Amino acid sequence: MSRLVRLATTFVIGLGLALGASTADAAKAKKKKKPPAKVVKKEEKVAPPNAEQKKALAELMGSFKFGMSKDEVLTQLTKSIDERYADQIKSTNDVYTQDKLRKEKNKEVTRIKQSYTEFLGKKTGWDVSVIDSEFAHNTEESMLVYWETQGGKNQRRFFFFHGGELWKMFIAIDTKSLADDQRNFAFFRGLMEARYGKGATIEGRAVWKVPEFEVQAVDKMAFYGAFGLLIQNPSKMKAIAEIRAANAPAKKDKDQIIEVIKEKPDGEKVNLDENKDAVDAIISGGK
Repeated sequence: MSRLVRLATTFVIGLGLALGASTADAAKAKKKKKPPAKVVKKEEKVAPPNAEQKKALAELMGSFKFGMSKDEVLTQLTKSIDERYADQIKSTNDVYTQDKLRKEKNKEVTRIKQSYTEFLGKKTGWDVSVIDSEFAHNTEESMLVYWETQGGKNQRRFFFFHGGELWKMFIAIDTKSLADDQRNFAFFRGLMEARYGKGATIEGRAVWKVPEFEVQAVDKMAFYGAFGLLIQNPSKMKAIAEIRAANAPAKKDKDQIIEVIKEKPDGEKVNLDENKDAVDAIISGGK
């Protein structure tokens, strides 16, 4: 074999090996970047609440019923407040104190009426709050707030309406009176399960289901220092979820800087000078 042929053969073999290595490396890189398959967790099977537990869960509804209008809820709240203040007014003969109590009662009723909020697309003070995940805009949803302080309680009850009808309530429970080692969801869930029986775990929430209503224990400690109890009408949940999905705002474009970082191999630093156009576009709002 001539020297020229041997050189050509060596070059071809070397090129083949290089191409093979490049292809293998590319395959490995592609394989490495492939996102892991999503694991679909099956809903935990638990025994439904017994008669006693169901009765205890129903007590969370108070004197309210699904389907009530805003005015009917206000009437029920006003009646409850009137009864509470009537006892206080009767307990004193001091005219000044009686007049003061009447004024406080009227202020409380007015405060509830003024809390009424319709979610019509304009940002409200509730969009970043303990209930920020419990409503959507432009879906005929609205809400009332009542601060429950009687009987040693210190909690807020939120009434959610859809199409003018009560379909959900959220009770935000203050945790300030708890010891530090009790200010965690595991402790709160344990208290709830001692009263209502074991709840299923769905998306991090403890859930109790009966045909008439569904109750969820919600962890809001991380951002709002509170626990929540959600009571909702099962017959409305699917329909409202579909309405929300149909009216959801368009998703924002992906963050270009984040995408650049994702594309870099593990451990490799991002050179922002190389991606100056993307950075400038983000700073200038895409202009």
